[in-house]
Amino acid sequence: MSTIILGIESSCDETAAAVCKDGQIINNIIATQSIHESYGGVVPELASRAHQKNIIPVINEALDLADISMQEISAIAYTQGPGLLGALLVGSSFAKAAALALNIPLIPVNHMQAHVLAHFIEDPKPEFPFLCLTVSGGHTQIVKVTSYLEMEVIGQTKDDAVGEAFDKCAKLLGVGYPGGPKIDKLAQQGDPNKFPFPQSDIPDLDYSFSGIKTAFMYFLRDQQKKNQNFIEENINDLAASLQFTLIDMLFKKLKKATKKEKIKNIAIAGGVSANSGLRKHLQEEAKKYGWEVFIPKFEYCTDNAAMIATTGYYQFLEGKKGSLRDSPLPRMSFSS
Repeated sequence: MSTIILGIESSCDETAAAVCKDGQIINNIIATQSIHESYGGVVPELASRAHQKNIIPVINEALDLADISMQEISAIAYTQGPGLLGALLVGSSFAKAAALALNIPLIPVNHMQAHVLAHFIEDPKPEFPFLCLTVSGGHTQIVKVTSYLEMEVIGQTKDDAVGEAFDKCAKLLGVGYPGGPKIDKLAQQGDPNKFPFPQSDIPDLDYSFSGIKTAFMYFLRDQQKKNQNFIEENINDLAASLQFTLIDMLFKKLKKATKKEKIKNIAIAGGVSANSGLRKHLQEEAKKYGWEVFIPKFEYCTDNAAMIATTGYYQFLEGKKGSLRDSPLPRMSFSS
């Protein structure tokens, strides 16, 4: 009998559902919320309302395309966190109600663990152990992965995530939301060495990105005092220089981690891993240091339900299940 997992993702501004059959993703349906663009960032209350509107149509579409009925589902996996509380409540409430009605297991999934396991949706898949640089709007982590469910965060940001740095600096440049992709596109036409920006360097494998946001803001302010059109005249070079600095900060600690852990299987995950500059730099570093690198398809880098369903599948095989009493709030750690 087949093991069929319905995965539900609602941590931020993507309402998503996916069907996983015996470890293989059948489909990955995502409804994007465009309403946040006019606000320059995600508005939690609006995100929750959009999830309420989208969740049933998205799940129905995933099941219909897979030609699977609710009665055939073996278990329901849903994002427990991290994420926006109101958004998480929508997904967890649906999952709990459906699991109760169908009398099937409920599997809460840590969102960041799922980003790591997105590498097991399709080939090529990394061998254990490997290091995963997990970068998103809310997190920046270096994770040591020793099995599907055994992971350890060995380095992380002490303040802001790199994705937030991209977005906030993009807002200062006036290029719109989401900022990361906008910066990436502009950077492709700019000089990454035109404007050097200071980098924070805190001990061990941890990061700090609050300083560069402040430095970038004051740099723009000072330059605009001299030339009101400074941003418009240098937009591509500013984007390229900012992106180069952020990527360089990420890889300094990643290289340090590979030496410390003596691991050369390297993966990247999370929304920022869709950045073309980051991907190119990873390939360059791989050639230089003999790394075996793994990069998910673009659709599995950003928030999606395929990674939730895949993680739920491995948890199901290990007998890791949740209950109706589980909180929708994030667990402290995804390390097992």
